Amino acid sequence: MHKSINNLILLETELKSKLNDFNKAKIVAVSKTFALEDILPLINHGHIHFGENKVQEAIEKWVQIKKDFTNVKLHMIGKLQTNKVKFVIPLFDYIHSLDNIKLAKKILKEQKKFNKKLKIFIQINIANEKQKSGIMPDELESFYKICISELDLNIIGLMCIPPNDDKSNHYFSKMKKLKTKMNLDDLSMGMSKDYLDALENEATYIRLGSKIFGKRT
Repeated sequence: MHKSINNLILLETELKSKLNDFNKAKIVAVSKTFALEDILPLINHGHIHFGENKVQEAIEKWVQIKKDFTNVKLHMIGKLQTNKVKFVIPLFDYIHSLDNIKLAKKILKEQKKFNKKLKIFIQINIANEKQKSGIMPDELESFYKICISELDLNIIGLMCIPPNDDKSNHYFSKMKKLKTKMNLDDLSMGMSKDYLDALENEATYIRLGSKIFGKRT
């Protein structure tokens, strides 16, 4: 058995033993920098959600895979530049990093070209960090209204990357409250170091790389 399959089975077993509502959460296997020989065993095992953060790398790896495995869902989890949107729309199924109006308008334009609507998360700058991307919590409501009413984007939830400290649970709790306030269904949050805290705060998508594939070299 490939190590990624074994790691995934161990992870799913752990989550089922600790969380009653585990089946509501989707594991996005973050496959950035990993080769096809690491990815294909997971697909053949039945895993369908994968995340990439660089468009060119994703194109090189996933165009053929998605032709061969039409049920696979690809998630854009990195910062998305407007000039890359035209490549993202035909290949990806989810965008986790919508963080400004210019990008939202570009997504709308390219979706019309391809007659395709992706599932989109608004990225929240949950700790108000100047160096990070994301919509500030107090600007979320107005930004969301524009995305829905004017641009007709398929906003399914919110995403955050909390500060690299020991307070993830605090920020995840704030995200949970925002999700409830906005009446949204999904939260994309939690990585290999803090996914349990994220799931306890109603994360529905967790993004795990090293936990599944091992350390990147």
